[in-house]
Amino acid sequence: MKPQRLQLLFIILLIVLLIPVAVFAQSKVGTTAAQFLGNSVGPRAMAMGSAFVASNDDVTSLYWNPGAFVQANKSEFAFSNSEWLAGTKFRWFGLMLNFDSENAIGITITQLNYGEDDVTTVSMPDGTGEKWTAYDFAAGLSYSRRLTDKFSLGGTVKYVSQRIWNESASNVTFDLGLLFVTDFNGMRLGMSMSNFGGDLTLDGKDLFNRIDIDPTNAGSNKTLVGKLKTDTWPMPLLFRVGVAMDIVKNDMMRATLAIDALRPNDNSESVNVGAELGWMDLVFVRGGYKSLVTQSEGVSNDGQQEGLSLGGGVKYGLQGLMSVEVNYAYTKFGLFGNLNTMAVSISF
Repeated sequence: MKPQRLQLLFIILLIVLLIPVAVFAQSKVGTTAAQFLGNSVGPRAMAMGSAFVASNDDVTSLYWNPGAFVQANKSEFAFSNSEWLAGTKFRWFGLMLNFDSENAIGITITQLNYGEDDVTTVSMPDGTGEKWTAYDFAAGLSYSRRLTDKFSLGGTVKYVSQRIWNESASNVTFDLGLLFVTDFNGMRLGMSMSNFGGDLTLDGKDLFNRIDIDPTNAGSNKTLVGKLKTDTWPMPLLFRVGVAMDIVKNDMMRATLAIDALRPNDNSESVNVGAELGWMDLVFVRGGYKSLVTQSEGVSNDGQQEGLSLGGGVKYGLQGLMSVEVNYAYTKFGLFGNLNTMAVSISF
């Protein structure tokens, strides 16, 4: 593909990504469903302040930028577990298969489990003996294609479901991403749009209730069944654009800096920064800051809960056929305490 056509395609895709952001720009803060779709995935990315949209050598690119993982030139799967807020558990599984240097597919599974609690009523405040549960779930299928040695794009179709006791809601969303590797010291430019889809509406048997339409009339039918109507809630549409570059890269050491800018439809715009230092491609140290700058505050993140993050990892090769990597991230979460995330990944 000629460079001029490649640049034109890059501009067209950027416009396509920006259109939904402009459409939803008037949405208010905290007015979307399926908030778990915005949870950062993978301890490597989390330790780098969630500045990961321009990274292309990790299976978690399936979440951050589905246009990037084809450039990893490897197949990999990973499992990540986080002890999330208020005793909940956040788990993510990802698998990417690179068939050749031009095509790759991926599968992701995301779950946020809220645990269980006693069912109580007005007449039985100590519990009815039943337990209620709640969880969020998403499964995605991704495809990424390398158009040139420097430019790739991809997308993901996701099934999203939320459930609380007997009520549930589900829908299908789409992600779109692209990655461009420049000639300037291998600097990478990434863009992604996540969770573009319809609204979620809770429905279930608990919404059916017997209703006395006219309680003032003794002759009315008190056994009529009515159904409560629930509101619809949009998806947490998120647009990311970022840059990453290896400022030092040799046989002994690699140092990477990354910066992401985010524009969600349910919160303020923000900037994330992160860095990674690797020695002999065996030991890694990472650090970052999430929401370093927000649009509403201008210069600080005093109103944000997330901030400093740290982490590291080790990688071990097995007879040249595969490598096993273990990563850890520590994230400060303000009033909610601190998060600890572990992940194990295997690359082929």
